[in-house]
Amino acid sequence: MLTRRSLLARSPLLFPGVLSELLAADDPLAPRRPHTRAKAKRLIMIYATGGVSHIDTFDPKPLAKGRDGQGPDKLMGNVFGAAPNKNCGTEVSDIFPHLRGVMDEVCLIRSMKASHFDHSEATLGMHTGSPTFARPSMGSWVSYGLGTLNQNLPSFIVICPHLPYGGTQVYASDFLPAAHQGTRVIPGDRPIANLQTPPAARDLQTLEIDLTRALNQRHLAARPHDTALAARIKSFETAFQMQTAAPEAFDLAQEPAHIRRLYGLDRKVKGPGADFAWQCLVARRLAERGVRFIELIDTGSRPNWDSHGEMKEHADLAHNVDQPTAALITDLKQRGMLDETIILWATEFGRTPWREGKNGRGHHRDCFSVWVAGGGFKPGHVHGRTDDIGKYTEENPVEVHDLHATLLHQLGMDHERLTHRHAGRDFRLTDVHGRVMTELLA
Repeated sequence: MLTRRSLLARSPLLFPGVLSELLAADDPLAPRRPHTRAKAKRLIMIYATGGVSHIDTFDPKPLAKGRDGQGPDKLMGNVFGAAPNKNCGTEVSDIFPHLRGVMDEVCLIRSMKASHFDHSEATLGMHTGSPTFARPSMGSWVSYGLGTLNQNLPSFIVICPHLPYGGTQVYASDFLPAAHQGTRVIPGDRPIANLQTPPAARDLQTLEIDLTRALNQRHLAARPHDTALAARIKSFETAFQMQTAAPEAFDLAQEPAHIRRLYGLDRKVKGPGADFAWQCLVARRLAERGVRFIELIDTGSRPNWDSHGEMKEHADLAHNVDQPTAALITDLKQRGMLDETIILWATEFGRTPWREGKNGRGHHRDCFSVWVAGGGFKPGHVHGRTDDIGKYTEENPVEVHDLHATLLHQLGMDHERLTHRHAGRDFRLTDVHGRVMTELLA
């Protein structure tokens, strides 16, 4: 005899397709009108876990090279060579030759200040605006503020081979409606867990629809203001629609050979970021299909950019991500999508200008580099300046809240108006801080 319990056990997903009548106009993912005229429709965030050395990547310090070993802290200059982009002149390390070639499309910020000096706290600061308290992630705020452009896919997707420092909080919705939480994707044959319904369950599809419709109507009618329940039901609907939309989005066999080569899918690379070409090409496909916020986690909290003992580890890590990241910029520009897509590359903090261990560097919160491409940011522009060894910011310091406020602005949201009432007060991504850095905008 088929019971409700056995039916639920046989099918991991129950998707009735009746959410429109259940949620009516109160769809938490419905597209929303921006506060102002938006320059960009979507954001792709590339997050390099571990703390990338600004000195050895996007803020080379050749003068410090001649002072190696000096001082009580044993100063260490940039480990790798560097050269300028031939068009805009921005200097970038030799470990990023492909990215150096597209720096004329990039707005580089060399004067970021981290929110904390420990990995987890600084990671949460970059993602949520708060290094100490549980808060919604930036992706959740963007989803909450703008809704989705594609009802068949989540509005916020995180491609994450391994969890970063801070764990799932980096894509959590926290006190925002649960529909805005990020959906984790893992590179491989089955990017999203439990997406496929077993064949036996498909035979029961009609019964599932009838049963779930009745249960949802009864349950929601008794709890008309329960946003968590409404979001849970909406997640069933989204997951049902994803059964066809997601496999198509992740099918890179549809891409022509020259595009696959552009991203480096034919490369033989080693190290923890060897799947990054897959991540970048999937990100472009998700952007094309209307996903509002896409985050690519570079490595996670496995061996990563946290090079305390040997800075030459940065070379292999850079090789894994350099070509695919540059290809993403190039590909979006060729397709006419870069102007309406923000690409943010970030890390949690920089690294010290002095030696730690044999040839490594310690954590450094006082200054580090991030960059932004597309979405109305100035191409070929360098903002801020650090001193000649990369220890302090000398010009135009940037706080994380300033970066967040500017990103929201380009997406059409006023960071002071994007609020949510919780525990008796209004919360926002930028808390009570942040300013829109108009000097970064084209």
